[in-house]
Amino acid sequence: MPIKAVIWDIGGVLMRTEDAAPRAELAAELGVTRDYLVELVFGGEQGARAQKGELTQKEIWDYAREQLNLSDGAYPDLRERFFAGDVLDMALIEYIRSLKPRYKIGIISNAWSELPAALEEWGILNVFDVIVGSGDEGIMKPNPLIFQIAMERLAVTPEEAVFVDDFIENIRGAREFGINAIHFQSRDQAVQDLEALLAG
Repeated sequence: MPIKAVIWDIGGVLMRTEDAAPRAELAAELGVTRDYLVELVFGGEQGARAQKGELTQKEIWDYAREQLNLSDGAYPDLRERFFAGDVLDMALIEYIRSLKPRYKIGIISNAWSELPAALEEWGILNVFDVIVGSGDEGIMKPNPLIFQIAMERLAVTPEEAVFVDDFIENIRGAREFGINAIHFQSRDQAVQDLEALLAG
């Protein structure tokens, strides 16, 4: 069955931490490890609640500041410094744009709420036909319901879709749902694998 939709994850795929130094320097200043800082923002119960839309972004950062014992006014640029090493892969974005005349383009991402607003801020909202973010849906990958939502909005069957993600558990979840899936390890590898799949 021919592919009609190509769907992308964001974190670790379209947006990647290309420079670990800013986050490591921030962690050192705060007296914690980089891994602890990442876990504080993204992991645990609070991270899951944030990715299900149960916490606002302000609440996420307020929680982090509380756990780090930061006084009011300290590190006003905490969020900006945390993400300073993250880079949007514009070469990959341009490749995705090149697919638009032939395929529907979607996103399925475990992300904080108001994902379309973030894409608008990055200047790439118009690249995507359908955006399914866990924070806006209240469902996280690899729950099959999030894949079902995407298929319905894209108006395709699972066999007509391909999904690119960097987490193997999400790849397994997509495949179990019947979606073709590519495990992202690098831009060149993912594009090569996708082109092979699209060529049949």
